Amino acid sequence: MDRRGSLTKGMLPLLAIHAVSEYYRLPWKPPVTAALLGANTLIYLRPAFLRHILPSIDQVWFNPHLILKYRDLKRFLLSPFYHVSDSHLVYNMMSLLWKGIQLETSVGSVEFASMLAALLAMSQGITLLLARSLLLFFDYDKPFYSEYSAGFSGVLFAMKVVLNSQSESLTNVYGLVIPARHAAWAELILIQMFVPGVSFLGHLGGILAGILYVKLKRAYSGPDPLTLTIRTLTNVISWPLRFVRNLFQFRRGRISGRGSVGGRQTGRAMSGLWRCQACTYDNSSLLSVCEMCGTSRGARGLSSREFSRHSDDLTLEEIRLRRIERFG
Repeated sequence: MDRRGSLTKGMLPLLAIHAVSEYYRLPWKPPVTAALLGANTLIYLRPAFLRHILPSIDQVWFNPHLILKYRDLKRFLLSPFYHVSDSHLVYNMMSLLWKGIQLETSVGSVEFASMLAALLAMSQGITLLLARSLLLFFDYDKPFYSEYSAGFSGVLFAMKVVLNSQSESLTNVYGLVIPARHAAWAELILIQMFVPGVSFLGHLGGILAGILYVKLKRAYSGPDPLTLTIRTLTNVISWPLRFVRNLFQFRRGRISGRGSVGGRQTGRAMSGLWRCQACTYDNSSLLSVCEMCGTSRGARGLSSREFSRHSDDLTLEEIRLRRIERFG
């Protein structure tokens, strides 16, 4: 979550290939995870059509001193979506892909979006609170209160805590086999020891945010207001699309599959249908040939004796074979 070295070329295509292959094998494609991957990558690449809209990374570094002094919400909210190198972006997005697919598949897209919003706000807020507390109570200014950091890793640590909160299995963290529920703490220590320039408070804030989120969810069993808000907004936004889809489906209607065999033609239930004189199948008025046996609609006026003989000649098996022939 901090400044990393020079750009590592050639890693972004690997990220794209890995993401596409992972999504291709999934029966259901988690949309929120995909949107996050795309947003982080677009912000990092800064294509020409977005350069006048997106602030530069120098304007959004997470810096506790600047955030509190100038009430800079832009730094507070946007810094997780900015990365400083290919390796920084790829490492975080690989982790997001793995965790996001599992969480979104298990809880659903709406609750997953609510979870991400809560974890982002809590991890950033706890990091800010920790930096301010160190300054006030211990007069410890540097590096925490004045450091510049960016990246999605604080939220990823929080997601790891949520994902492993109820796990009783073991996991491998950089060669160490430990209980999965302690994996975030082990990763925090190992990364701090072996990866220079990372933000310790940012990662710690993410872990504490994950723990707080799990405790709040356990204490409150009902749907949280943020989830309800997101679900309502989703329904309102998607309503026009559902209306247009239903309208086209209604106009198109169904030509086949609505008829019946035998019975009496009574009431509104039989409006728009015609009965085949050969097999007594009720066809849609849009058809000119019987859907069941292939007899022309105009073949009417048969006497009762002729009708009886014609019907006797067509066994149920022959009717079935004619229908298979017709639609096969």
